[in-house]
Amino acid sequence: MPKHLVIVESPTKAKTIKRFLGSDFLVEACMGHVRDLPGNNLAVDVDAGFEAEYVIPDEKKSVVKGLQKYLDTCDELWIATDEDREGEAIGWHLTQVLRRKNGQEIRRIVFHEITEEAIRDAARHPREIDERLVEAQVGLQEVDMQQGPQVVQAAGRLHAFPFSLEEGVPGTLGRPRTVRRGAHHR
Repeated sequence: MPKHLVIVESPTKAKTIKRFLGSDFLVEACMGHVRDLPGNNLAVDVDAGFEAEYVIPDEKKSVVKGLQKYLDTCDELWIATDEDREGEAIGWHLTQVLRRKNGQEIRRIVFHEITEEAIRDAARHPREIDERLVEAQVGLQEVDMQQGPQVVQAAGRLHAFPFSLEEGVPGTLGRPRTVRRGAHHR
C-alpha cells in the first residue's frame, strides 16, 4: 500500500511521474483548480479583513472526493503542482479542502522537468508552500472577480476595440480569452 499521495495538476504528468517514484508513492492529478470564488456574489468580505469565500465547483467535487479517498490510505500528502503563482495556489487550496489525519505531513515538491533525476531530486528536497505566491494569486483572483468585467469594458472603450463579453461569462483580467474582438483585430 502506498505511503505517500503525490498530487500533480495533469493526468499526463501523473502517469509519467508514477514510473519514477516507486510503489510507496501514489500519484494522482487534481485537474487544475479544486476551489474557486463563487460567481454569483462578491465572495470577499471587505469588513472581515478581505476574507474570501471559496466553493468547490460541482465538476470538481468527484475529483476532491477521490483525492480524499486516496489520502485517507496514505501517511503523507505531497503537493507537486506547478511552481508558479497559480500552481502554488492550487496546492494551497488542496491543503484546505483535503482532511488530513493527525500527524499527516504535507510536503511541497517542485521540479522544472519531468525526468527521473529531477523528480527524485525534488522528492529529496521538499519545501513549504510559498505563502507569498499563494497570496499573490489569491489577491489577483479576488481583484479579477470584483473588477475584471469593468476593466475589460473600460479597456474596450479606451482603445476603441469592439469588445463584447460572451453570454453569461464575465470578462476578467486573468482570462482575456473570454473577450471577443471584432474581425479587424484578429
